[in-house]
Amino acid sequence: MNSTLPAIVAQNAVRRLPRPALAALCLAYVMAGFWGRAPWKNADVTAFGYMMELAQGHTHWLNPLLAGMPPETDGLLAYWIGAWSILAAPSGWSPELVSRVPFVLMLCLTLVATWYGVYYLARSPKAQPVAFAFGGEARPTDYARALADGGLLALMACLGLARLSHEVTSYLTQLCCIALTFYAVAASPYRRTAPLIAFALGLGGLALSGAPSIAPALGYGCAALMAVQASAQTGEGRRHHLRAVAAMAAVTTGALALVLALDLARWRVVLPDAAEARSLVRLLVWFAWPAWPLALLALWRWRQQLAHWRWPLHLSLPLWFALLSIVATFTTLPADRALLLGLPALATLAALALPTLSRSLAALIDWFTLLFFTGAALIIWIIWLAMQTGFPEQPAANVARLAPGFRPDFSWLPLLCALAASAVWAALVRWRVGRHPAAIWKSLVLPASGAALGWILLMTLWLPLLDYALSYEPMVQGARALIGSPACVEEYGLSRAQVAAFQYQGGLRLQAAGKRPTCSWILVSREQLTSWRRHFDTSPWVFESTVWRPVEQREAVLLYRLGTGSE
Repeated sequence: MNSTLPAIVAQNAVRRLPRPALAALCLAYVMAGFWGRAPWKNADVTAFGYMMELAQGHTHWLNPLLAGMPPETDGLLAYWIGAWSILAAPSGWSPELVSRVPFVLMLCLTLVATWYGVYYLARSPKAQPVAFAFGGEARPTDYARALADGGLLALMACLGLARLSHEVTSYLTQLCCIALTFYAVAASPYRRTAPLIAFALGLGGLALSGAPSIAPALGYGCAALMAVQASAQTGEGRRHHLRAVAAMAAVTTGALALVLALDLARWRVVLPDAAEARSLVRLLVWFAWPAWPLALLALWRWRQQLAHWRWPLHLSLPLWFALLSIVATFTTLPADRALLLGLPALATLAALALPTLSRSLAALIDWFTLLFFTGAALIIWIIWLAMQTGFPEQPAANVARLAPGFRPDFSWLPLLCALAASAVWAALVRWRVGRHPAAIWKSLVLPASGAALGWILLMTLWLPLLDYALSYEPMVQGARALIGSPACVEEYGLSRAQVAAFQYQGGLRLQAAGKRPTCSWILVSREQLTSWRRHFDTSPWVFESTVWRPVEQREAVLLYRLGTGSE
């Protein structure tokens, strides 16, 4: 028996997860959050604002501006993709919905690429389970498929994936490109053309979507890992690996040249202090749950292979991707967006822990998941009931206090979707508790399904409340009721997200304030009022009203109109 192989898996433990059930779970997870909601603050509505400006021809494609403000990041690919989608859609279609279509596809591609990445890594001889003396161990292809199912479930179970992967931002584009790159390296020992195309698309997409430093670091690191693998090969296998190394190095050099040619390289390293470091550790704990504990367990169980100088690809590749993401989390802003890029790799390591789980640990995961997500679902249902009926009184009072002015509405379709999701969860729990299938992916069925259940319930029962709390629509409609439909509105100090919301949700055309008034109204950020008065002649303007965000009283805009005789 090979002591460096900790996986002991029989053939009956790699039964196939039913494809219709897996496809339905993925589809429900992907669609919930893209359909029916308003653009949320801040990154989501800001990105949509730039897409609309590009699609309407109000700004240059290589230097997009929103009320005179350039994007905060250098990644323009997401804006281009959204704008192209809006331009390609038939007239009359909702730009907001149309802009999300390519991002729906990118999230689907992320899930598919992660599955295939885990599949090819699990086919590696060093990732296979122990061979039994009289046969009966899992067949390589079936074992790889079972681990790939587990890796996909682990990715969907990560709590931090839900919201960030459903926004039309460059961060979802980066996640998709990371998954493509991961698949490309994992599949390179077995395929040629498809991995090379995926590698080029992945690194090129990273360079153009706001990760110009991660792209070359990731690419050269992957080439180095493949070079290490090539040193352990002989004959045609060695030549195949060396060709893959050369191709990866060439593509990475091309991506680096693209970064330099477009002047995308920027020094953005921000070292956290002690308090910020503790906050980032807490972020890592909940954001990558439950993948990171299983990932640590996998590294421990497979530690004898890691002790060798020639690290096997099924361990070194996800470890490299995860470490690069964690380093970026602690050195760049925003931290959660950087950590998002490490989730496919952490999910892969979590999958490698599955064949080493003891029965007691698997049962602990099941019961903890059952209690956690069932409790979360009950809380969501109780608060929805309180919003609709006023009972129980305390949750209803909490909603009224935290979201003043919110008026819940009732719709049958979201309710039926929520009931269906809850019924499926109940049936799944009954199946999992009542039966004990030997499949190694069974311990991640409840975490992935529970994460999908919580996300679906939030996006159905709580969607009106979340739109009210997370979008600028209440503020925009409050201002629009006062000013009507003027030809233009000046603004001073508004954020990119606020400008995008006023232009799309309010139907207003905003322009930066000038030395002399050119519009009959101006919106001034409450935080920038002193600066506006210091740098501009405000005597022509007459204060009209303060428009607040109901759930964030610190965030408000001041509305001024041009005084009589000042035009």
